[in-house]
Amino acid sequence: MVANPNTAPRIDIAALLKDAALTAAVAFALALPLIGFRTVDDPAGLGIETRFDWVATGVGAVFLGRLLLSWLFALRGQRPAVGSGWLAHARAQLDPHMKWIALAGMLFAFLLPFLPFSSRYTIDIATTVLIYVMLGWGLNVVVGLAGLLDLGYVAFYAVGAYSYALLAVTFNLSFWECLPLAGLFAAFFGILLGFPVLRLRGDYLAIVTLGFGEMIRIILLNWVPVTRGPDGVSGIPRPSFFGLPFTANPPEGVTAFHEFFGIAYAGSHRVTFLYFLILLLALITNLFTLRIRRLPVGRAWEALREDEIACRALGINPTNTKLTAFAIGAMFGGFAGAFFATRQGFISPESFTFIESATILAIVVLGGMGSQIGVVIAAVLLILLPELGRELAEFRMLLFGAAMVLIMAWRPRGLLAHREPSMRLHSRNHRGES
Repeated sequence: MVANPNTAPRIDIAALLKDAALTAAVAFALALPLIGFRTVDDPAGLGIETRFDWVATGVGAVFLGRLLLSWLFALRGQRPAVGSGWLAHARAQLDPHMKWIALAGMLFAFLLPFLPFSSRYTIDIATTVLIYVMLGWGLNVVVGLAGLLDLGYVAFYAVGAYSYALLAVTFNLSFWECLPLAGLFAAFFGILLGFPVLRLRGDYLAIVTLGFGEMIRIILLNWVPVTRGPDGVSGIPRPSFFGLPFTANPPEGVTAFHEFFGIAYAGSHRVTFLYFLILLLALITNLFTLRIRRLPVGRAWEALREDEIACRALGINPTNTKLTAFAIGAMFGGFAGAFFATRQGFISPESFTFIESATILAIVVLGGMGSQIGVVIAAVLLILLPELGRELAEFRMLLFGAAMVLIMAWRPRGLLAHREPSMRLHSRNHRGES
């Protein structure tokens, strides 16, 4: 007997209320110690302030939200499967136009500094987003294409930053001279990481890469004669525009940027130049990644990700494949680190903690492993959400974590889990051949 699809499903109100009440109880248990009590300064000492009204408001919102979601799922008859529903329909509508969407995004990125609403703060935030986009694309080579879970990617970011800083400060080299060297040093460290983990996969690989990232941070912290330890490296030179510095009072005999073009000096000139510099580096990273995916080494990465045993049976050397993935992914991390150092003018080991690796990995996973556009969308969300929530003070990271949970609950394979194949095989008749 086939059920009539037009018949409305029977809704168990008691079950919905019980489910919402249990969810609200969990929310209450979490919110009471986190939000219900707050330490305040008091003339007699440290005091405690209660905020039970905040807890009640949050628990009530959770109860109503859970009840509404359960009711909507009950109306559908079942919980929607992954990839179904309006989100999958929207993705199917957007897939044929994805190239035009990407071109529109690139055009917007190029015009952003000149738009009416643009400001120095906006350009600074966009620059930060592009740094994480570049890092995400670099890690995407290791995690998304080769399938190697790397929790220590911040180590290559740190190697690139310190390589640039020490070379520029010690030997007075320019940014363009230090940039390829920083990438080479980071790639070398990627190979050093690759050799010990050639036989490791899954959780074991993640633990070893996590340890490698912590080793690099501790070396930077304790190797004081070279890295200057916790004091960091200061006075890092800024890049110039073909030898034209962005300074109001250039040294004698040196022409500044504003003097060469005959315009008034403004501090935003350097900020805009740095924005376009990281935009150029990110686009080069994207173009390189898209191209190398179609080469034999790129196809070997994806074969290794799918099945290492079958990869060996096809005659592909897993050792070389893993090492190239680690080296190329680390190289892009080194480039991003060099830009970070020249943008900040000061770096220290505190800038390269595990939370950076976690953020970069979250960008790759939430965007959809192997998806270039997904990395961009995830980077925008994960970097802008904490910025937009600054007014919420201590609840900013709470909302950030809640947003990540919601994204993974609705899209467990990432925002754009669908990837275009690296190669398409066509029959001879399809090509018009006999």
